Amino acid sequence: MGKLGFDTKAVHGDVLKEDIHKAIRYPIYAGVAFHFESAEDIEDAFAFRKPAHAYSRVTNPTVEAFERKMNGLEDGRAAVATASGMAAISNVFFNLLKQGENIVSANSLFGNTYSFFKKTLKNFGIETRFVDIDDLDQVREAINGKTRALFLETISNPKMNVPDITKIVEIAREKRMARDHGIAVIVDGTVTTPYLFKGKEFGVDLVVHSSTKLISGGATSIGGVIVDLGNCEWSGFPSLEDYKKLGELSFLARLRKEVYRDLGACMAPQIAFLQSLGLETLSLRVEKACKNTLELAGYLARHDKVIRVNYPGLPDSPFHALAKKQFNNRFGGVLTFELPDKQTSFTFLNHLKIIRRASNLGDNTTLIIHPASTLFQEYTMEEKETMDVSEGLIRLSVGIEDVEDLMEDIEQALHKI
Repeated sequence: MGKLGFDTKAVHGDVLKEDIHKAIRYPIYAGVAFHFESAEDIEDAFAFRKPAHAYSRVTNPTVEAFERKMNGLEDGRAAVATASGMAAISNVFFNLLKQGENIVSANSLFGNTYSFFKKTLKNFGIETRFVDIDDLDQVREAINGKTRALFLETISNPKMNVPDITKIVEIAREKRMARDHGIAVIVDGTVTTPYLFKGKEFGVDLVVHSSTKLISGGATSIGGVIVDLGNCEWSGFPSLEDYKKLGELSFLARLRKEVYRDLGACMAPQIAFLQSLGLETLSLRVEKACKNTLELAGYLARHDKVIRVNYPGLPDSPFHALAKKQFNNRFGGVLTFELPDKQTSFTFLNHLKIIRRASNLGDNTTLIIHPASTLFQEYTMEEKETMDVSEGLIRLSVGIEDVEDLMEDIEQALHKI
């Protein structure tokens, strides 16, 4: 057979070993430890000389089946599943950076990611240089001999900017060649998933996902995924020095043998089973959410009570052409729009009947939140302004309901302000 399509891979995956009972869906292996036929076999497993599951915090058959599905959808080198999206991000950076090194990151990010870079990593002696990711000169100037990674989101949350990933990858490669040291391009693809954005084709080195969102199949479980896309051979990274003899596998080897194992933020097999099921309907749900969001964005943009709408699917968005190119003519299931102030926003939110007030995104249910008072509550006014989080900003994560019902719900709530 030829190359399999996205949905076929999402349903069938690439199972390394068939279940002993021939289960169509790979079963949950809930056990912690695994028996070996000999002391020599278990020694080889712990030394990573022989592929085998020894302890479920490090590898597990059900989790491996989910990882292989995710890797297949990304056409990557290999994937590692974690306990959450933040666990995926923290594992990547603890694996890749050493004290005294730095990251160049977009200044508009999901609030917890921003906090991890600004506060947590700082305490470990790792600097984050925040830049306007749309200003390529700023990106270039921020990179120095201690920079090990460029980090960005495919669509910034909640600013809704779309970075030019091809050009950012080019900058990283130029700097790497000029300075002869490692710089990885790391992308958070949570909002787009591998269905909309193929990071490998754009030269991205690593992609991380909060699989809690769209991948899980409707907010059924919390998880994260790291995928090495196979575009980097990992030379020139001091943190990987002890693994350099493994070449292109050095990032994954250190991750499995040290950081992932030692931090302990592994995905549970029960979660991996649920998220594997979620992958089976991913494209269907993303298609419906994208269609609904485009219709709602147009409706809100025409409404006289809405100040502005941020959505790359709108023809007048400065990111429309770029998003169309990068995301296969689709624009994601999240938008933001602005009302006059906080009180007006709260009045609107409190009158919604179908749409749920909640902090997640990528659910089957349409969710809404006021970012300034919740996700970005801890940040200064200056930081909020940088991330375009005004007191009147509202984030809408659009689900798979009938769009007419969503529109009617929004309309009746807007009439109350």
